[in-house]
Amino acid sequence: MPTKVILIRHGETEWNRRKRYMGHSDIDLNRRGKRQAAGARRLLKHTRVDKIYSSDLKRAFNTARIVFGDVPIETKKQLREMRLGRWEGMTYAMLMKKYGNIYRGWLEDPYAANIPSAETMSEFSGRIRKMFKKIVTKDKNKTVAIVTHGGPIGIILKEVRKSGSVLGYIPKPGSVTVITLE
Repeated sequence: MPTKVILIRHGETEWNRRKRYMGHSDIDLNRRGKRQAAGARRLLKHTRVDKIYSSDLKRAFNTARIVFGDVPIETKKQLREMRLGRWEGMTYAMLMKKYGNIYRGWLEDPYAANIPSAETMSEFSGRIRKMFKKIVTKDKNKTVAIVTHGGPIGIILKEVRKSGSVLGYIPKPGSVTVITLE
């Protein structure tokens, strides 16, 4: 029996709407984000899930609560978004103005750029890959849901597909992606 992993990106926040980078900032869902989570709940209402994991940040945990109700949800700090240091709370325009060269370099190759006071892409990627491996090993041949952020989902999908750019795999808020591991 294969392992089925349901990846759910948290619903929208005001910072998503305003195109601000969040990282580890603990921003909660806005009204649209709550509706997106309710849409994921409707989509998954007939799906049996054996185990639910969530980032411990409000936007992910509250999405998990809306999608799955009062069932047990195991929170994992390791499923957080990349810690973005001085970039947290900044918009694209602010980053271009203050950190233009670093920001452009990061968009081109996230692994080669170093964000001030932030986790490196290699550290972030290693953290997510390690947690994902732990989950699929522990819950082999089961259906698990992981409610997290765009960056971790991008890392997981890049890892599973063995190609592409992490930034190219980041889904929209409230998205549901299902993968089957043989």
